[in-house]
Amino acid sequence: MTERAPSRWMTLSGILLLGATFFVTLIVPRAQSQSTNQDSTANNAVQLVVQGRQIFRFDTFGDQAFWGDTLKLHQAIEGAGLGGVGPGVSPKMALTVGLKVDVDALPQNLFEQLKHGSINLNDPAVTVALLKLNAVVGVTGVFDSSGALKSMGIQCALCHSTVDNSQLALCAGVIQPNPGTGCIGHRLDGWPNRDLNVGGIIALAPDLDAVASLLNTTQANVRSVLNTWGPGKFDAELFLDGKAANPQQITDGVTTGTNVPGAVLIPPAFGLGGVNLHTWTGWGSVPHWNAFVATLEMHGQGRFWDPRLNDATQFPIAAAHGFGDLRLPNGQYISPDDDMVTSKLQALQFYQLAIPSPQPPAGSFDSAAAARGDELFSGKAKCNNCHVEPLWSDSGWNLHAPSEVCIDSFQANRAPDHRYRTSPIGDLFTHTKGGFYHDGRFSALTNVVDHYNTCLSLGLNASEKSDLLQYLLSLTFGPTGTEKRSGQRSGK
Repeated sequence: MTERAPSRWMTLSGILLLGATFFVTLIVPRAQSQSTNQDSTANNAVQLVVQGRQIFRFDTFGDQAFWGDTLKLHQAIEGAGLGGVGPGVSPKMALTVGLKVDVDALPQNLFEQLKHGSINLNDPAVTVALLKLNAVVGVTGVFDSSGALKSMGIQCALCHSTVDNSQLALCAGVIQPNPGTGCIGHRLDGWPNRDLNVGGIIALAPDLDAVASLLNTTQANVRSVLNTWGPGKFDAELFLDGKAANPQQITDGVTTGTNVPGAVLIPPAFGLGGVNLHTWTGWGSVPHWNAFVATLEMHGQGRFWDPRLNDATQFPIAAAHGFGDLRLPNGQYISPDDDMVTSKLQALQFYQLAIPSPQPPAGSFDSAAAARGDELFSGKAKCNNCHVEPLWSDSGWNLHAPSEVCIDSFQANRAPDHRYRTSPIGDLFTHTKGGFYHDGRFSALTNVVDHYNTCLSLGLNASEKSDLLQYLLSLTFGPTGTEKRSGQRSGK
């Protein structure tokens, strides 16, 4: 019997099988490589978030050399009874000026004593003990080998974190916190601490000679200015231009105040993904402002470069002291080994951009009215012309002249571009305390709506303004604008 020759189909099948095998040997390693790359990208992202959170919460950038060693603020915390000066800072006083306690840093037995009122909240020694536990949000105590407080420093979290209201009962008689926040609780990173009296805290420092010398004035004058800031405000530009007050605050062409303190409200540190500029008046992006604050305001040890500060007319103090090209006191550039800021900017920025957006509290706005306000926002009210959904700021260069928003130019003129940023307006409920706009000039959100109704001649009636207000209260930050329309939010 003769053998049959292979059919053409069998030959073709063999060729296809061989080709498929060859294709798989090529594509599988590529797919594995892509999977590996994706995993390594995700792992890198997680690592940066973890590093950035640690920096945001606990890194002083070496600023204890200023706050402790120079200003001796730790001595005011201790009080004379513990080797410092004055009456000391008790936990009750610390909470009253807006400092927060991280409940997760407290040992269980201490927490139970606190809940049952068996801790003396009027004793500065308790404050020192809390510092030793690293439980005071944004403040680090530096202790010697014997356990005595010898210095102290601050972190980003001091101004840009608060705590939740899980232990709200412990705040009774101390502060009236923001919605969703308290004085002792779990950390809420990125939220502006509108209870924090930064100026009042700095004014407690026993030795403000370094600040007085910088501003060419007396320590008494420095304390007087610091005590005008009030809760939730800070004046970064004071140390650049020396202007302590706005001589004439103008809104809608009408003078609404004179000699208003130059401090501005602490803004949120979340919701900045995709937003070009970070501060009320522009200045720069997230890493620019982080470097600016870490070196020039927190007085950490690091390099900083911004030649705009060499303008002696606009920034006489900054120009005189070389703040635009920050070096060591001997005039030499800070070496990478001594720079405690620059290497941390990447992870710090990554963490800030990763902080999740909180949701408006259930029942905090009227859903039906918000739906009507949504149409007004993009239509008759013209809000979306600048507060572009879902960034809630301009997509691109997000600055506008003071005349465009019908207010005075004082704060704008303290920044290089002489303009105001279109502030992202998501999660307004997290920073309602202290007022609205950069300096809190509008006490309520309804006043802001009234302002633009007049400024832009919108012609909104009372019902439309009410609907728009409800929509503003519903806004949150996110990668898309679908959350607010999907019915996932809770209204009344």
